[in-house]
Amino acid sequence: MRVAGVQHDIVWESPAETHERVAPMIAAAVADGARLVVLTEMYASGFSMAAERIAESVGGRSTQFIVDQARGHGVWLAGSVAVRPEGADKPFNRLVLAAPDGTTHTYDKIHPFSYSGEHEHFGVGNRFLTVDVEGVRTSFFVCYDLRFADEFWARALDTDLYVVVANWPQSRRSHWQALLPARAIENQAYVIGVNRVGDGNGTPYAGDSVIIDPLGEALAVAAPGEDVITADVDPQRVQEVRKKYPFLQDRR
Repeated sequence: MRVAGVQHDIVWESPAETHERVAPMIAAAVADGARLVVLTEMYASGFSMAAERIAESVGGRSTQFIVDQARGHGVWLAGSVAVRPEGADKPFNRLVLAAPDGTTHTYDKIHPFSYSGEHEHFGVGNRFLTVDVEGVRTSFFVCYDLRFADEFWARALDTDLYVVVANWPQSRRSHWQALLPARAIENQAYVIGVNRVGDGNGTPYAGDSVIIDPLGEALAVAAPGEDVITADVDPQRVQEVRKKYPFLQDRR
């Protein structure tokens, strides 16, 4: 299966403008044969803590954009959105995965980024999301989750591909660049990390989106600025690596 990462800028707290920006990039990924297309964290608004302004209802316009694009192109599409479920005390930083028929799967970020106060404005998720995407067992995480290896370990035996959507700042880009291949190597699985670029209300983002194979080798690396990266992932390759190097069996 071919996967694509859409490394895009975000118009701060302006979903409509951002939708216009990313739509042709999604189309380009589809034209290159991608079956799973990945946007960034809080892809439509930027990583804003103004939850009262940016949080949308379940099925709101930014979720609906993901659904419409997935259905219109006949592909799988993922990105995270600030969503406030009815009756919830706080909104969630919710990854939405839409299938080609418009069916949705969701994952609420388990680790809000307390350094920026995210935990004060957004709720905490309590379940993982792993979906069979055209034969590839795919587990989804959001940004800060990347720092918590145990969460990735917990899904390893059921995962061929990890998807990490992010707004990871340029000031800590070396951490992003180190942790993504580490998760691939530790768990002998593919990883696609998709990060935004541009300026987010005064915070610069460098992107550094990448697709990594089960041995930690980069299959595709984004250029500086907006870019679309693609690579093929093969669950059989995961099984071959794990059979040749049966490291997961030695975990205690």
